[in-house]
Amino acid sequence: MNGLIKGIHKAEIALKWDPSPAGQPPTDLDIIAATYLASDPYGDPAHVVHFDSRSPDGTIHLNRDSKDGLGFGWDEVMTVEFDRIDKRYARVVVGVVIQQRPGPRTFVSVINPALRIREGYTDLATDDFGAVLGATAATVAEFVREDTGAWDFHPGVHGFEDDPVAFAQVMGATRRA
Repeated sequence: MNGLIKGIHKAEIALKWDPSPAGQPPTDLDIIAATYLASDPYGDPAHVVHFDSRSPDGTIHLNRDSKDGLGFGWDEVMTVEFDRIDKRYARVVVGVVIQQRPGPRTFVSVINPALRIREGYTDLATDDFGAVLGATAATVAEFVREDTGAWDFHPGVHGFEDDPVAFAQVMGATRRA
């Protein structure tokens, strides 16, 4: 990529929430990312990155994973290195899923969830999932490779009511109004 072209070079997606009250099952949120080929930018994901995985080329990886929200600061952190992503890929969609065990859960049952997307020290977006309280999962960011080769960030939290496996397959599809 030409050093004179502006765009997103490396983004950090961070998620935090408070642990469940004593005696309640733990709340487990996960950040996932899906990449889409330039030849089919709204089709099936080329690969999905989630806990216990990373992209085949190492450009998308989960730095921190929490199963219960216990910890200090940001409980889940994912890094995406756009400068290194192969030219075959045109989109990266990032989402958050709530693990559905021991039973159904939506964002309304998550205590103090917070999302931060940043590049370096600049916050690109923050959110509390207040607009998707009835959802079990949500897309939180879309990054699109422009014709110049630069990556552009499209913010927005959009709720889904799918289980984690189904969500990973539909999160990058064209949204209906």
